[in-house]
Amino acid sequence: MPLSALPIGCTASGAGNGANCCVSRNAPVGMDESNEEVSLVITDGYLFISLLLAMSAVLVVADRSGRFKLFKYVPGFVILYIVAALLNTIGVFDHDGGDITAVGDTLREVLLPAMILLMLFKCDVRQIIKLGPKLLLTFAVTAASIIAGFIISYLILNSSLDPEAWKALGALNASWTGGSANMVAVQEVLEAPKNVFGYVLIVDTVLYSFWLLLIFSSVTVSDKFDKWTKADMSKLDFTDRVSAEEEKPMTLSSIFGLIGFALLASALAIRLGELLPEVGAVIDGTAWTILIVSVLGLAIGATRFGKTAGSNELATILLYLIIGIIASGSDFTSLAEAPLYLVAGIIVLVVHIAIMLIYAKLTRTELFSIAVASTANIGGIASAPVVAGAFNRQLVPVGVLFALMGTFLGTFLGLWSAQILSGLA
Repeated sequence: MPLSALPIGCTASGAGNGANCCVSRNAPVGMDESNEEVSLVITDGYLFISLLLAMSAVLVVADRSGRFKLFKYVPGFVILYIVAALLNTIGVFDHDGGDITAVGDTLREVLLPAMILLMLFKCDVRQIIKLGPKLLLTFAVTAASIIAGFIISYLILNSSLDPEAWKALGALNASWTGGSANMVAVQEVLEAPKNVFGYVLIVDTVLYSFWLLLIFSSVTVSDKFDKWTKADMSKLDFTDRVSAEEEKPMTLSSIFGLIGFALLASALAIRLGELLPEVGAVIDGTAWTILIVSVLGLAIGATRFGKTAGSNELATILLYLIIGIIASGSDFTSLAEAPLYLVAGIIVLVVHIAIMLIYAKLTRTELFSIAVASTANIGGIASAPVVAGAFNRQLVPVGVLFALMGTFLGTFLGLWSAQILSGLA
């Protein structure tokens, strides 16, 4: 698949100046160019994003062609996640020697609010309200299952861990019931040993990547899961409304209008979020930005502008790109650096899965609520709306709601679990 007219690793140096390539020039003059070393490491941010978009395009085209049965079982964005993560693991993406990280982080910061806004265009708030208090119960049980997982994990591995490991695990618990900001806040309070805290950071990053992959993959089995739990799907049935709106043809004016408005609204929301005061250690500019675009999207969804054709397609493109950027930061080789803490994290997830399966069966809860609540806890505000959109774009507000709840409660839950673990030390 051709990426560009330039070899991999090449960047344009300006008009009329040719291109700079990562090619060895140490060979003697006259040597055949085929013997020259060509680096396959990508350092240029533009090439990095172009590759992610090209892979996304191939997957979407292959999926829509109907020729490949694989897409009936594995969504295209899951395959994108796996491929991007593997490319990073084998060293194709150089996050230190170029501007890949800067470009990826910038685009993710700008495009995430735009994606959420577009996904909310056709959202019917009245249907969300019908979900009722069960959403809160699902979130509470999810957080409780994670805390229970940490307690069981610590009881099993206590004798093999650092004497102050409970502090680092408390910080990890804060991350898995809130987000990275909660983790840092708990670390500031408990002051876990730096080396142990470094281990749980690795575990947090790696297992979060695996967990997100598992959650995305679960989209394809949601129907079977809901039949197994005998979930009442009538409250989540938006088929008639969505089908009627998606039948409207896209036009040049609708596409331009959506792109321009979404990007402008995203930029303004980010700017406004930066100006708003931080609330404690967990509500920062990012949280304010997500909240702003969510409220704006819900408001637009109640007007005729929410029916503008093309919002779903544009949101899907952004979804693929954001997932690719997230996956490109996954490095599975770091697992060997923290084996015991990795095992501890795996035990937590196993306990979490077991409890949530029992809860879903007893309460007849659909997979969507379980998956989004789990992602909101373990992933946070940046990933929960993305997962919600992967299941049903009209239920993105549920992901935002869960994530904001975790943002508020994560620090306190982390400190509480650390207190429990300290009593078991």
